[in-house]
Amino acid sequence: MSGKFFIERRPGEGDYAIRRPGADRISDHEPTQADAIDRAREIDPSAAILVERVRNTDRGHRDKWRKP
Repeated sequence: MSGKFFIERRPGEGDYAIRRPGADRISDHEPTQADAIDRAREIDPSAAILVERVRNTDRGHRDKWRKP
């Protein structure tokens, strides 16, 4: 099953959600961003994974998507 996964921070729960585009429910969640990336790769090794930027950097701003 190839496609995309988004790794999104969930501030209310304090963890990271693994979500497919357009999905109503999350596929899974993990306590850290790194764990969520690893879990997304376990679910679908061929999927493109995009991670929400959660802080401002000299190369980008928050709420942008990046590859891990």
